[in-house]
Amino acid sequence: MQYLVIFEKGASSYGAYVPDLPGCVAIGETMDEVHGLIAEAIQFHVEGLRKDGLVVPLPSSTVAFIDVATN
Repeated sequence: MQYLVIFEKGASSYGAYVPDLPGCVAIGETMDEVHGLIAEAIQFHVEGLRKDGLVVPLPSSTVAFIDVATN
């Protein structure tokens, strides 16, 4: 499965979260670090859901880029 991951740059760190997996988040000092951490977090999150006998949500989020003119 492939989940949509949202990456954000903060003032001094980077963050990532998965809209289809509430609570699945990661924070790191670099984009490379947060990329690795969110991959681990997704695996851990899905394994935990399965272990607890819960349904693993199917990916449903999509992404679109919209150009906005700025003046």
